[in-house]
Amino acid sequence: MRGPAFATVPYLMVRHELWLLVSLWLWAARRTHGAVAGGSVFGYARGQGAMMFGFAFVCVIESVMMSLLLRDWPAVHHAVLVLDVYTVVIVVGLHAASVVRPHVLDPAAGSLRIRRAVHVDVRIPLERIVSVRRELRTTHERAEGELDLAVGSQTSVTIELAEPVSHVAFFGRRRQVRVVRCHADDPGALVRAVDQAREGFAGRHAVP
Repeated sequence: MRGPAFATVPYLMVRHELWLLVSLWLWAARRTHGAVAGGSVFGYARGQGAMMFGFAFVCVIESVMMSLLLRDWPAVHHAVLVLDVYTVVIVVGLHAASVVRPHVLDPAAGSLRIRRAVHVDVRIPLERIVSVRRELRTTHERAEGELDLAVGSQTSVTIELAEPVSHVAFFGRRRQVRVVRCHADDPGALVRAVDQAREGFAGRHAVP
């Protein structure tokens, strides 16, 4: 099993970078991935924007410095320049992916989609949610059955489930989670919307 698992790594890396490039296009086109008619979207990228653009700026400065240092070796200079520019594109793409892939609440389908960039996409049926609440956390310890999706080192919404849902990690590892912590730019709005959707969904599926 070790061989096939490692054989998929290049494919996953290429797919990941293609998704980031698509996210850049969606961001430039001001489009949102996964939005549905009658649903609501909740962003979470505001808390990391300054950090990501700061990182991109550092990469640009590093590219300029390397260009000056390698100006007497054209072949090496061109190769390093391509890598540096691509690094900046990927950094900006990571932020773009967070912007264009927000959390999505779809009351008609009875589901809440919790996401983080192109790395995490967890669909939670509303009927499995026991509670959803605002809870600011800045430290997270890995625990069995819990998924922490911190943005800017913090989560602001905690979702507890009656039954677990599947979370597939980047390299394909699947685990069952009953507690999901995520961040939202407006956690209060997300909590209220989910509570209202749960009430409406329960009302539509109540036994007469």
